[in-house]
Formats: sequence, C-alpha cells, structure tokens
Amino acid sequence: MVYFKKLLAFVIAATAVSAIPLQKRIAQVIADSTADWEKACLAAGGAGQCNPISQTAFTSLLAAGGNCDQQDAADSMIDLAKQLNNDPEMIRLAQLFVQQPRNAPDSLQVPYCQKAPKNTELNGLFHCQFAGSDFTKFSGDQTGNLPLGLSAVNPPGSCPAKPDGPVPDGVQLNTLVSDPGTPEGGNAASGAASVGTGIVSSVTDSIVNASATESAPSVAITTDSGAKGARDVTSVAPAAASSPAAAASAPADAKPFTLQNGLDAQKGNAAAATISAGSSCTDGETVCAGTEIGQCVGGQIVTSACSGGTQCFVLPLVNKAGTSVACTTQDDAAARIAATGATGGITGA
Repeated sequence: MVYFKKLLAFVIAATAVSAIPLQKRIAQVIADSTADWEKACLAAGGAGQCNPISQTAFTSLLAAGGNCDQQDAADSMIDLAKQLNNDPEMIRLAQLFVQQPRNAPDSLQVPYCQKAPKNTELNGLFHCQFAGSDFTKFSGDQTGNLPLGLSAVNPPGSCPAKPDGPVPDGVQLNTLVSDPGTPEGGNAASGAASVGTGIVSSVTDSIVNASATESAPSVAITTDSGAKGARDVTSVAPAAASSPAAAASAPADAKPFTLQNGLDAQKGNAAAATISAGSSCTDGETVCAGTEIGQCVGGQIVTSACSGGTQCFVLPLVNKAGTSVACTTQDDAAARIAATGATGGITGA
C-alpha cells in the first residue's frame, strides 16, 4: 500500500509537470550572421580589421547582449566600410545584420534599441523577431517594446528587410533577402531613411526625411507633411515675425526653404525645454525632451538619453524643407542652424 501511494504521488507529480508549457529556446549559429560581411570586408582591403569587428557584431546577437549592442556593432561595420571607399556591399550587409533576430532563450520577443544610430544608413532599421516567439510578450524590463519612433510593428516580428513577417527560427536574414528594405519614406540602402508611418514630429507639419547628403550624426525622426498630432510649438517659442532670428537673411546660395528650416529648428529646440518625462503627448509622437529623445507611450513622454557626449537637438534639413531630430553636439547644432542664416543661436533667443 505504501509503495502504491508513492507511485501514485509520482504519477500525479509527473502529470502536473508535463502540463506546464515548456519554453522553447530559439537560437542560431551567430557566426553566420557576419560571415558574408567579413568576406566583403576582406575583399575591400580591410585585412586585420575585419575579424574583430565581425566577432563583436555576432556576439551581440546572444541573449545576454544589451538592447543597442547590435546597432552599435552595425555602426562599427559601417564606419569601417566608409573608411574603405564607402564599400556598398559592406554597407548592405551591415544593414541586413542590424535586422537579424537575436537569440530568444525564453521564446519571448527581444526588446528594441531606444536610441538613434550613428550612421544614417541605419536610420529606420530594426531587428526582426524569430517566428517562434510569443508575440504577446517581451523579455526584460519592457522598455523597448517598439522600435524608436514607431507606434506599431505590423505584422508583429517583421522588419524593413522582411515586411511580410518574422524570420523562421534560427535562419539568417541574409539568406532570405538581399535588399535591406525601405523604411517608410526613404531608402536605407542610400542612407536616406525615415522611421516609419505614424511618427509625429514636435517641430513642424512639413517635416520630410533627411537626404543622403544630410550629415547629422544620428537623425532620429521624420514625418510626412501634415502629420496628425504634431505638437504645436508656436505657443512656447517666439513667433517668427517678432524673434531676433526673423530679421536674419538666408545665405546667398540658400534654397527657398533654408532660412525657414533654421527658424523651425530654433522653435523646436525652445519647445524642448518645456517637455520632460511624463509630459502629456499624442501616442506615436517623438520629440526632444530637454536633452533627451522623448517618445510618447500611453499618452506620456518616455525619455531615452543620447550617447557619446551628445544630446537631442532639432536640426534644419539642408536639401529639403523641414527639420529632423538628432543626437549630436551643441556646437554641431549651432553651426547647422547658423548656416541657414537664422540668428540667435540654437533656440533663437
């Protein structure tokens, strides 16, 4: 009888354990993710610089990696490509690498990086998820549930290079597609990328994407003309007609929109001083909140710090009407605004 009771208890326990859903580990051969890039790097003359960057990059796909390690690695890959005569194959493969899914040992979605990339060629690009992921949950602290500047990822698990859906478990993205994709409004391959539909700017209703000749270190957001929900900044910045900047004149070689871009950038930077974490906003809105990039989540601004000694500024575009938001230095922002003919510095004060 004692033996029977013990056996029965064991069977009940085993049945209970079997009823608990098992988490499926989703992994990949991480070295395969940069193998083609390393070959292209060697062919371009990168020699001994190629392998260390390749190894650092593929290890960023491990579950232990930080949310932005993969993007930082892709920036390093493009930095070297630019040193090697802007090698287009290295750049293309880096753009695909930054969209490769990361390992998901808990079968949950991997959070997205919440800072803008250094190189414009990566603007608007973010990693796909593996198809076996639980698309109702994310790993970690839940602060990176949307790519920077986006209000949704549709379909779930997709990315610009694979807009039809997630990547099959364990598969390398560069074996499925060759085109790094086109974020809404721009071409990532040419360095003219925006970050998607539904992004709302705090600066102007006519913001467009930075072109390939824009040299802002890390353009963060753009939006289409007339985007719904744009924050009205005219009430917190001097009106153009009465501000010192309004008396300025555009350079002799300026385009029709050059000076206005500078004035709009000044208004956006002045408005940033009135915005902070927790400020009310419209979902999808992305702004400069003080010195940080702020994204509207659930009706409140959530901030992300810039890196490398930079801070958030609204900058004038050069080749198109509008402005962009970027992490850069104060000197760089001031120089860009002054180049438009606008006076009064970064805020037009």
